Amino acid sequence: MQEKTKKNSLSLVDNPIPKTLVRITTPMILGMAMLFTFSLVDTLFISFLGTEPLTAISFTFPVTFMIMSLAIGLGIGTSAVIAKYLGKSEFDKAKQASTVTNYLAIFCALIIVLLCWVFNDAIFIGIGASEEMLILIRQYMMIWLPGSIMIVAIMNGNSILRAHGNTKTPSLLMAASGLINAVLDPILIFGLGPVPAMGIAGAALATLISWLIGFGYLTYLLLYRLELISRIIPSRAVFMSSSREMLRIGIPAAGANMMTPIAAGVMTAIASGFGESAVAAFGVGSRIEPLATLLILAMSSTLPPLISQNFGAGRIDRVSEAYRISTRFIVGWQLLVYVVLAICAPLIARIFSDDPEVISVIKLYIWILPLGYGFQGIIILSNSSLNALHRPVEALYLSASRFFVFYVPLAWLGSHYFGLPGFFIGAMIGNGLMAMISLRTFKKAVDLEQRQLAPVEEPS
Repeated sequence: MQEKTKKNSLSLVDNPIPKTLVRITTPMILGMAMLFTFSLVDTLFISFLGTEPLTAISFTFPVTFMIMSLAIGLGIGTSAVIAKYLGKSEFDKAKQASTVTNYLAIFCALIIVLLCWVFNDAIFIGIGASEEMLILIRQYMMIWLPGSIMIVAIMNGNSILRAHGNTKTPSLLMAASGLINAVLDPILIFGLGPVPAMGIAGAALATLISWLIGFGYLTYLLLYRLELISRIIPSRAVFMSSSREMLRIGIPAAGANMMTPIAAGVMTAIASGFGESAVAAFGVGSRIEPLATLLILAMSSTLPPLISQNFGAGRIDRVSEAYRISTRFIVGWQLLVYVVLAICAPLIARIFSDDPEVISVIKLYIWILPLGYGFQGIIILSNSSLNALHRPVEALYLSASRFFVFYVPLAWLGSHYFGLPGFFIGAMIGNGLMAMISLRTFKKAVDLEQRQLAPVEEPS
């Protein structure tokens, strides 16, 4: 069993950092692009139904992103624990941890989905949805919510693969799922032949089917082909010890990631004060953001296994180098992305709406908020790197500070005094301030690890 696990693991502690980052991140770019086009493709086709369905799908974003954040957070915990074991060459423990975290992720998803199902109406009324809007929201969420359990399992399984240095398989799986969703969307939304037009519910069903296929293939892969998780239920002792270690990182990481949709809900509520057109435009902008920050999201998935394996091997110098290269590159890259978005803003806005008011707000969003995506990249990579160093509480502190001390409060202040432009500018400034704090926090964490690893001098 140990030989099989070693064969399926790619060491991240030997090759040069730049070369390793390129090797493991490049496949993730395609996978992440397809993953986040799920919501973007849904938004594009739903926009053809009119402003009301587009507004309804925009209201669902905080809840759907919360489930995605749970999946990402649990995946971070899974990856950190497994990769550290692999860095220490403890392959049997890595397989045990993979097995336990797989079951645990599904259980946690069941609880969150059940809560969202029970309080569905109350959640959306709380963020400003009208009674008429709730009818459309229910059509989407009553299909999307049960299926979201599978995306949590898929993303956790992908984290197991990435912890072993395998980023190609997760990328191909996400790409295939995204392609299936894109093909099914127009058929189920607008109808084709014997398939009736289902409207907004068709978008949710297309996503559900694509997840079912992806979940089935990944389960076969992990259980039988690669044998990275065991077909035997672990003993109670193993289950408890592995669960404790994974949840120590996974729960704070999930909590930190869930702050994103919570903040998005508050931001949507603030935007609703400017009318339904502002909510629709903000929803479009929120779905453009994952593609605009695609490289950040890809590196936030590939940098942690690299850091965790080197952390487990005691190579703190490589940890510092990987973080430094990643953050510097991402700032320059996002500036380039901003220039492209700013030039294309009028075209992008017209793709998603023909309402002049919605178009105007989408352009305003694109001309302001993406200017701070480089800062956002520093924050995200710092959080994921701290989790990889098994410092989830510090990552949680950074996330809480970002959203509830800087990002949301400054956006609200800006909207209060300067309207919609102030809303977007305040959010961007909040990201900039938090980026500086994130850089300093990670440097302190690395310095502490270096001191702890330094040999103790014996008194002469």
